[in-house]
Amino acid sequence: MTHHALGCCYPRMEPWADTLRRLRETVSSGRTRPAEFRKAQLRGLERFLRENHELLQEALTGDLRRLDFETDISELILCQNEVDLALRQLDAWMKDEPVSRNVLLLLSSTFVRKEPYGLVLIMAPWNYPVNLTLMPLVGALAAGNCVVLKPSEISTSVQKVLATVLPRYLDPSCFAVVQGGPEESARLLEHKFDYIFFTGSQQVGRLVMSAAAKHLTPVTLELGGKNPCYVDDDCDPQTVANRVAFFRFFNMGQTCVAPDYVLCSPEMRARLLPALQCSIKRFYGADPQGSPYLCRIVSDRHFQRLRRLLGCGRVAIGGQTDEQDRYIAPTVLVDVQETEPVMQEEIFGPILPILTVGSLSEAIEFMQRREKPLALYAFSSNRQVVNQLLSQTSSGIFASNDGFTFLTLSSMPLGGIGNSGMGKYHGKFTFDTFSHHRSCVLSPAHLELLNYLHYPPYRGWSRRLITWGLGSHSCTLL
Repeated sequence: MTHHALGCCYPRMEPWADTLRRLRETVSSGRTRPAEFRKAQLRGLERFLRENHELLQEALTGDLRRLDFETDISELILCQNEVDLALRQLDAWMKDEPVSRNVLLLLSSTFVRKEPYGLVLIMAPWNYPVNLTLMPLVGALAAGNCVVLKPSEISTSVQKVLATVLPRYLDPSCFAVVQGGPEESARLLEHKFDYIFFTGSQQVGRLVMSAAAKHLTPVTLELGGKNPCYVDDDCDPQTVANRVAFFRFFNMGQTCVAPDYVLCSPEMRARLLPALQCSIKRFYGADPQGSPYLCRIVSDRHFQRLRRLLGCGRVAIGGQTDEQDRYIAPTVLVDVQETEPVMQEEIFGPILPILTVGSLSEAIEFMQRREKPLALYAFSSNRQVVNQLLSQTSSGIFASNDGFTFLTLSSMPLGGIGNSGMGKYHGKFTFDTFSHHRSCVLSPAHLELLNYLHYPPYRGWSRRLITWGLGSHSCTLL
């Protein structure tokens, strides 16, 4: 999803011991559990977004040179919506959920209580550094946790705002921001947390999971991968080109759910290439480098990695680069081999390989032998083709004839499967992710006579009664 690494060689230090101790004391006190405390933190987050809207826009422009409007629709508005939803629904989310009872527990109260995990760590990436930091934070605070936030050091301007301004809006007894790079992240992960939420690359995700395993800490890993995009022969090529180009090149391709490569027939490729050329020109003009609608690659290291990928296959569209400007033109590659680097790693940039297949079944077989992606896209006017792809493939998200507009829905979970991650969030799913679902049975202290039914020695009539009470035919009541 994003690319950075954890350091492994560092002096023994405990730079956050006091901070973590303070947060642990708050967890033990139970101070964060009441609904009103949680709402107060959410209202503080809402004020942070509202009062620092321009400051966040400026920070994102400094890090990515992204248009303010695109920052609003991909980050700030979505975060605001998430806070608003949590404030409206928190009381309902927090309610105990009654569960069905069998005859043996007929006089007991049975329910699931959502409790905070305690002290949680959120490690965020740089590509949408506000969205992918604050969206999980909303759920963690709503669930009543104390939070350590680790923004990405690569998005330096946003990190500074989150570290210096955001803490003014939240209670310092339950919230802290840790700055730094890979070495600081590695040190931080040596501490015990009750939950870790990580968004980033598979490589670093494995390191996070390994560190969490030492403390048996549960994790959510929001990772990336190579998201396939199948284009059927019955499609209108210009419609497909418009949608694929927009979602591939939005944020300069630095989006974990962007289509990573196209699979289509040779005939569709011949029709799709001029349509993509037309879409790119329409969106970004004859000289895309001068377009205000294209941001920039986040760092020199990422620029160099992407420029090396341009050597794969053959450049059919674009391919121009400017190292000083960290600019890479919207590029389409053809004649790419599956074994080349551009098909072995997540691209995370404005490069779109097109591979040809002989049939739908060949495309499905191609997807099935690769790691399960975070998102899978299908373009076809034939519902049967879409359903076949849906039923014979696996991915975190599936979308037909569209891109990643599903990210605007708090009602739909975001999460990967297999190599693309584990766990899910957005809306109530984030609240549930950061809540321990505690099964509770409250039985009466009296009526011991009834319990004699299942105490030994087991007599014939009591055996039959217990068997009947446990059977599927017995009534279940809420």
